[in-house]
Amino acid sequence: MTQTETRIEGIVLDEGLTVTLTELTQLCGSSGRVVRLMVTEGLLRPKGRAPDDWRFDGLEVRRARRAVRLQRDLDLNLAGTALALDLLDELEQLRERLRALEHQLGQRRTRELG
Repeated sequence: MTQTETRIEGIVLDEGLTVTLTELTQLCGSSGRVVRLMVTEGLLRPKGRAPDDWRFDGLEVRRARRAVRLQRDLDLNLAGTALALDLLDELEQLRERLRALEHQLGQRRTRELG
């Protein structure tokens, strides 16, 4: 009998966290060149003017990790990665709106029945 082992890795990030370009490359398993290209293409929006001054918050770290994963797993170029990230962001926003509407609908039904 063969056993399959599944490993799940993750990083818990504080949204208030800020990291440097070097730290971001380590967290993403990517190169500084790739991250600089992502910034140039608008996929990432660091604080600071020059790469040595850039600071990335927790949301940008999450976005960068997702971008690297999309490029690696789906073999996407930067334009494809940007489109995929935008679609994933929109999907998350729609899901949040749906949850809020479902919550409001549930409250309304409770008042009507109560």
